[in-house]
Amino acid sequence: MRHLLFITSALTSCVLLPSHSLAQQGYLPENEENNTDTIVVTAQKFEQKLVDVPITISAVTGDRIRELGVSDLDELSAYVPGLNIQEQSANNPGVVIRGITSDSGSAQQGPRVTLYYNGVDISRSRGSYQAIYDLERVEVIKGPQATLFGTASAVGAISMVSKRPEPGSSASITAGYGNYDQTLLGGSFNAGSEKAALRVAFEWRTRDGYVENLSPRQDKELYAQDQFGLRASVRLKPTDRVTVDFIGTYDGQRNGGTPFISGTYATSAGPANPFGKANLGGSPLSATVLGNAQLGLTRDVYDANLTIAAELSDSLTFTTVNGYREFDSREVFDADGSAAWYLEFAENAKGWQASHEGRFSVDTERLRASAGWNVFKEDSTQAVPFSSEEGTFLQCAANIIPGLGCVNAAGVVTAAQATALASRGLLTQVPYSSEFINGGINTAYSLFADATFIASPALELTAGGRYVWEDRRSTYFARVPRPALNPAATSLIPGQVDTGGKTFTATGKSEAFLPRFNILYRLSGSANVFATISKGRRSPVVQLSAARVAGVPQPNLQNVPQETVWNYEVGLKGAAGAVSGSLGVYYQKYDGFQVSVQQGNGTTVTQSAGKASNLGVEAEIAIKASNWLRLFGNIGYIDGGIDKNNSFAPAFSGARFRLQPEWQAAGGFTIDAPVGDGAKLFVTPSVTYRSKIFFELPNRDLLSQGPVTLVNVRGGVSFADGRYELSAFMRNVTGKDYLLDAGNTGGAFGIPTFIPGEPRFYGAALTARF
Repeated sequence: MRHLLFITSALTSCVLLPSHSLAQQGYLPENEENNTDTIVVTAQKFEQKLVDVPITISAVTGDRIRELGVSDLDELSAYVPGLNIQEQSANNPGVVIRGITSDSGSAQQGPRVTLYYNGVDISRSRGSYQAIYDLERVEVIKGPQATLFGTASAVGAISMVSKRPEPGSSASITAGYGNYDQTLLGGSFNAGSEKAALRVAFEWRTRDGYVENLSPRQDKELYAQDQFGLRASVRLKPTDRVTVDFIGTYDGQRNGGTPFISGTYATSAGPANPFGKANLGGSPLSATVLGNAQLGLTRDVYDANLTIAAELSDSLTFTTVNGYREFDSREVFDADGSAAWYLEFAENAKGWQASHEGRFSVDTERLRASAGWNVFKEDSTQAVPFSSEEGTFLQCAANIIPGLGCVNAAGVVTAAQATALASRGLLTQVPYSSEFINGGINTAYSLFADATFIASPALELTAGGRYVWEDRRSTYFARVPRPALNPAATSLIPGQVDTGGKTFTATGKSEAFLPRFNILYRLSGSANVFATISKGRRSPVVQLSAARVAGVPQPNLQNVPQETVWNYEVGLKGAAGAVSGSLGVYYQKYDGFQVSVQQGNGTTVTQSAGKASNLGVEAEIAIKASNWLRLFGNIGYIDGGIDKNNSFAPAFSGARFRLQPEWQAAGGFTIDAPVGDGAKLFVTPSVTYRSKIFFELPNRDLLSQGPVTLVNVRGGVSFADGRYELSAFMRNVTGKDYLLDAGNTGGAFGIPTFIPGEPRFYGAALTARF
């Protein structure tokens, strides 16, 4: 009843308050002719004004990204209600739409949120990070979108569209510098004609780490940044009815280590402090065992995209979108968060994915429809090598020498003496290493159709569906030697099982039909209401590991059933004079909700937590106060989690979803005022807010972050009618201390670690356009 009253109240507000989508922040009303500021999106595979799309979308242009002064998707997510992106590293982004997370690194598990880059699915998490320079726009499509974006979009999709080559010649160059020795160099070059054009863009960012590491073995401070992106785009138009786009992209990182700071063990600088200095020593054998002597990330991603659109007639178009993406990343990390040679890991994720889609589209006065097919295949592995010293591990994990401890109050690793004491001086160090590798070869075939019937100028009815066949093949290999100090044990880390030199294999097949239904009713030329019902699905998991049966290693197969969600949503978009905005209310019901649970052996497994539900509201508003002043704001509310009195998974009963804030909001204004002689003054201060979040399931206050309010600003002056621009920015103006994550791998061993969020960053940049 409470939910029904809540929805009824929101719907009443929709009727009384016509508005227009904030994603068009500060733009003129939709019914004004010749409005060049209107955002056009392609979420439904047709170019449409944002206000005319009967689903909830937030679309942010490349110009708006620059105005806000954000440089990554995680920063941008703070300005999009219902979106939260936690970028623990470029190798491990957590993408959350409406409180539902997609961040599993296992090659055996599929994502919930589809990331699309120029129309191609790039959702495999270790290969999905993409720098956001020189973009045309970012579209955040909320709710299940299987008909439009494939089966992986169980809770939504993020579509990044890069700028295309255009006729004429132009170029730009930007150079910047800031605190923590931040440097920025980026630019673009465009040349061509109506028949053939080329665009090249790049961005190189570097920064010192903002967490000091006391370890003498490590060269870089923690969270140092060194990333480079390069994109080349070619557009050919052999005829007026055929357009060919080829886009090649490289994205690479050579970043410093992630600051997994212990909440238990002190350093020489004082007691354990998530916002203080760290002492992450890493493994002395890191180069040979983990693949790199230094903590940090080495990652290379190559992406190729070929899109051909052919107008077969005035109303019929055939489009084929083809993509190939290859990634290879190695991240070395200190999971215990201390100077001890205890829990030293790496993750080596590599693989490729290829996709092909063909679709026919019809666009007439009474009908917009598309139908086609899609083939998607990926082949990837996740290898996790481990390095430790046996005595140190046993002492820190089991206290085998009473009174010795692991790390004392002065930050000294007392556990380093354990091997000598346990062996009565015969040995001083016993290095130990193990490794497990999970793999996934997954193929999905689908047929889809989607049609909008324009019953009248005021009424549009949409129905669509996607039929999916999936073939999933999982592999598992583990090398787990017996420890020398405890030869009766089969592994140093309890629960790890050697596969005896074999690679275990398991397969699974599944199919599903995923429909959607939409209705849009125009209240006027500048306002409409819409309603939608859609179904989403997260693929079943062929989860494979190893177990000992009668002392013999055997495949341990757990078939985790598919997760399904029904999404019910109503909303309004519109504009009235200088005010525009949107309001949406949604309710989601999950069955077979999949949760990732960390084990005490360094692995994460997926299991079903039964039923879950989600109720939320998203509202956005923009006010064009004058030609030089725009105000914007948004707010999102989510009341969701795993259902209470859950007998299927009582440990998770009533828990809020991981990384799900109850409230999220952002607001600010943009001044873009002429000051004479071709000069302009511009500034965009903004405030973002996020309420308390839990980092893991089940919920624990220790592994949570309370409400966070951040103040950001970017401003400057442009000259010569925008040809030259001097800008400055400051993020986290108040220097707020907050946690980016907590728990992590160390938490599975009873010693949670904590990752601090970004401190105050500031800098300046000079841009020249030609």
